[in-house]
This record gives sequence, structure tokens and C-alpha cells, in this order.
Amino acid sequence: MHPKTMRTTTMRTTTMRMTTAKILIPAVLLMGAVACGGDDTAPGAAPSVTEMPFDVATAGNVRGMVMFEGTPPAPEPIDMASEPDCLERWDEAPVRELVRVRGGHLADVFVYVKEGLTDMQFPVPAEATLVDQYGCRYLPHVSGVMANQTLTFRNSDGLLHNVNATPQVNRPFNFSQPVNMDTNRTFAQPEVMIPVRCDVHGWMLAYVGVVGHPYHSVSGDGGGFDLSDLPPGDYVIEAWHSRLGTQEQRVTVTTGETAEVTFTFNEGMLATAQVPMADPIDPHYHNPLLVHLGRHAHGGSGEHAGHTHAASTDRR
Repeated sequence: MHPKTMRTTTMRTTTMRMTTAKILIPAVLLMGAVACGGDDTAPGAAPSVTEMPFDVATAGNVRGMVMFEGTPPAPEPIDMASEPDCLERWDEAPVRELVRVRGGHLADVFVYVKEGLTDMQFPVPAEATLVDQYGCRYLPHVSGVMANQTLTFRNSDGLLHNVNATPQVNRPFNFSQPVNMDTNRTFAQPEVMIPVRCDVHGWMLAYVGVVGHPYHSVSGDGGGFDLSDLPPGDYVIEAWHSRLGTQEQRVTVTTGETAEVTFTFNEGMLATAQVPMADPIDPHYHNPLLVHLGRHAHGGSGEHAGHTHAASTDRR
């Protein structure tokens, strides 16, 4: 090959490599922007704890019930006409219940040890906590994890969902799930509570409580909760509800015994309760990407959430 031809070929090759690099770098950056946020585990964190910090043979338990007095708000219908595949998953017309009461028992209450475990470090559970998107709803509506425990978001609907978590203490994240898939995330710091919404379906909202120990529970339809295998000691137990606020009770745990606790909320708290929460959720929020594409997020209002706000502004 003639030297001039070789130089020309070399220059063309170099130019092509530079051009390719210019194309690839923005593409890589764009790929990174598709899912904002991520695992929140700090670099250089302390080594993982592998053993319980006390003799479990000395443990006791806290069990109890969450009750509701009065008349809860009537369920509100959810218009899923825009998502017929989701609508077909429900035997009855889907509704949102701001206060879910069954036979006087209150569900969806996050109950956890707020005080009393100072300086104790516990092993992070190996199993993940699952939040499923099924029938265009988050199931469960309220869940709890330990800091740095895996939280799995599953798309069981096979259609576009968006998971937007807006904590105040932890790192937020916002990612899309366009197909059936699982996505794992963690929160590094305790925070009660963190709202999670779907920007595509305005009625989809969940709450995640993050604590620094394994002693947390969520009341079901029967109102019950269970905090088992606590070290002996004096504790403050808090019960959190997204509309009714919080209550605290002090309890003493002794070896081999079960302390019984009952929390009672009432309809008057709907107007006066203060609800600890992370960043606000605007019910009129529309995903900028969907607006740009000419379609707003489905479903109208979500549920307000302020740092500590009057529950009367809350909607789900």
C-alpha cells in the first residue's frame, strides 16, 4: 500500500474511533439515566453483623392488636378503564380504602420498636421483602424492611409501571418496569415512612418503613401484629397509619413472656392526626416523559404525604 494511502486510512480509522466514542459516551450516560437512584449502601460501611447481639434464649415477645372506633371513610372507586388487563384481575370493582377496617380491626398499620434497642446491631435478613405490582396495585400497601435489606419490586402485570420512591433521609430512586420483571433496591438508613408511587397509574401508592432492626410488623385484616424474640428490656412501640397518624406505648419485655399491647385509633383522628412522612406526593403530578409523549399519568389523584402533616389533606 502507498504510504499516503496508509496515512489516509489511518486518519480515517482514528476519526471513526473518535466518532464512535462520541456516540457511545452519551449512549452510556443515557442508559444510566433510565433508572435514577439505586442501592443506597454507603461505601466503606462497617462489616456485616452475622450474629444476634444477645442470647436468644433470654428473649421475650410483644404481640397485640390494632383497633378502630367509629365509622371509617367509605371506599372510593378506582377508574381502571384505561387498563382493562388490570381490571380483569379483580373479582369486584377495585376501590381505594383510606382506612381499612374489618370487624373493628384496623389493617395497614406499621408497628415497630421505636426506642429501647440502643447500640445493638442486628444481622440483616438474607431474604428480600417483596412489593408486587399486581392488577395495577401495590401489594402489600404497607411493608417494612431492615436497613440494607433487599427490597424487591415485581411487575406481575406485564405492562408499563414506574416505581418512584421519595424518601427524605435515604437516596431516592425512580425506575421503569415495562415488562414482567424484578428490580432490587435497598435503603441504608432507618426512615418511617417512605412513600412509593407509580407515575403511570396515579392511584398506585405504597409505603415502606425502614428500621435498624428486625422488630417490625404490619397489621392485617385481623388487626394483629407480632414482634417476637426481643431481648429483655423496656421499649417504646410505635404504630403508624397513613391517615390516622401515630401512637406510642411503653412495654417491658421479660424472658419467655409475651407482653400484650392494643392500639386504638378512631374516626376523629382523620381530621387531626399528624402523619410522619418523607417527601410530599402531589396528587396532580404528571410524569414529564408521559406529558411530552402526549399522555398524562392515568388515574387522577394519588395520596398526599407531607413531612408531618394534617391527615385531612391525605388522599389515596
